[in-house]
Amino acid sequence: MSSTTNTYSLKVATGPAGRAMAHPMDESLVESLQQHLTLERSASASYFANAIWFAERELRGFSKYFKQESQTEQIHAGIFADYLIARGQTVKLEAIQAPRQNWESVEEVMSIAFQMEADVTSSLHQLYSMAERSSDMRTTVFLDPTIDGQVKSENEFAHLLGRVKIANSDPSAILIIDGELTNGINSPAQIA
Repeated sequence: MSSTTNTYSLKVATGPAGRAMAHPMDESLVESLQQHLTLERSASASYFANAIWFAERELRGFSKYFKQESQTEQIHAGIFADYLIARGQTVKLEAIQAPRQNWESVEEVMSIAFQMEADVTSSLHQLYSMAERSSDMRTTVFLDPTIDGQVKSENEFAHLLGRVKIANSDPSAILIIDGELTNGINSPAQIA
């Protein structure tokens, strides 16, 4: 019986952590994905601060809503970390600043939260453009459902901001919105 040695060897590209990588990524795109991951973590911290602020003011519906949003932003950060790992990249967790914890009104909180959502949407659009410029179809496919979900989230925040503006700081109106949020009613009206 003869012995044969398998000398088949294939050079597989690896990422910075040594993980196999099917297709290299443009370094500036990787850096921007890392920055977006930090933005998601920062939004999570900000929304947690919002939840605390509302809890301190006996507005449990708003508190519950922002606590859930904080958790959702952590999940989003995890999705970006998973994607970077799947592409053979090393995830770098940057320090995030302590979030703001004092606001003058419910409307101010909602206005700032809406602007944060708009900033996240802009970041995603920039990532998509960068991926297209570097012909990275894997990243554009990854970003498609993320952008769709972000547009829906931005719409929801615009709706809640509009409701708070209509309330015009009237405590009874704010309590009605708070009750709706306690019951999970936070979606804008749909015409279609």
